[in-house]
Amino acid sequence: MKNQYRQFAFGLAVALSTCAFAARAEVSELRVPLGAGGFGFLPLHVMKAHNLIEKNAEQAGVKVKVNWSNIGGPAGMIDALLSGSADFISAGPPSFLILWDKTKGGANVKGVASMSSMPMRLNTRAEHLQTIDNLKAGDKIAVTSVKSSIPSIVMQMYAVKKYGKAEAFRFDPYTVTMNHSDAAAALLSGKTISGHFASAPLDQRELKEPGVRTIMNSDDVLGGSTTFTMISTTQKFHEQNPKVVAAFLKALKEAQTLIMQDKAEAVKVLLESMGGGAGSTTDMLAILNDPSTKYTTRPENVLKYALFMHEIGSLKNRPTALSDLFLSGVDLTGGN
Repeated sequence: MKNQYRQFAFGLAVALSTCAFAARAEVSELRVPLGAGGFGFLPLHVMKAHNLIEKNAEQAGVKVKVNWSNIGGPAGMIDALLSGSADFISAGPPSFLILWDKTKGGANVKGVASMSSMPMRLNTRAEHLQTIDNLKAGDKIAVTSVKSSIPSIVMQMYAVKKYGKAEAFRFDPYTVTMNHSDAAAALLSGKTISGHFASAPLDQRELKEPGVRTIMNSDDVLGGSTTFTMISTTQKFHEQNPKVVAAFLKALKEAQTLIMQDKAEAVKVLLESMGGGAGSTTDMLAILNDPSTKYTTRPENVLKYALFMHEIGSLKNRPTALSDLFLSGVDLTGGN
């Protein structure tokens, strides 16, 4: 009887320890979309090229296989995160903030870190457009997402500053959703659109064409360097996988450092990720050497976006501090 009791007790202890281990076990496969491409998403491609997530996870005692997918655009990545087919996603601050707002009290999507900071430029070759105040019937400005993209919010900020809160959506009717490559082709052909709110490297490539000029810069409207892409995940994923999240963040920081330390190698990774016709190595290096192109985990003007979007009714919830938007424990020193 004693032997049977000992066997039962031993078996129970093993079972309980196995359950405890299972509860502590973190994911062995990480799913990360590579985003829309270009300079804003370069750190992800560097992380992939150098297996930085795997390396940092292994150092933390977790073996992880990373499944990189080619999902691009805010809508697709948001769907992937909420459906559980992606663990981290990258997007601009406005898209992130809308997701944070809609999932508050539910999935609780939170920011992990900023990934890049750089301006977007509204380029045009329309002679009558000196500023967006000159927009008239028939004009169309290409943005990645009407109402929720960086350009849309930037134009709303400009409208409120110049015309008052009641005119926040003054320029929305002139916007049309297009991906960047299609918008650049349309702008350069002189057909269908009057302007394109572009990001690197397409904005600089457009400016090489005769007659194309910039009439608005997002950093100018926001009053300084501004986060362009950022990483987010769910609160639940963070709680269940703290080591993996920490390894991802370390890998991101390492990638950002590598980009600035070896810009030639970073350009090589970028050109391989974008395929043919993306631009010359010289042009890409010039963009990386531009002081307005930054790779930092520090959020810049993210809270300003949030407070503005709440003010005009695009967000129901108003953050009281930057920390409300990010995972607990994330270093936000110097962020805003």
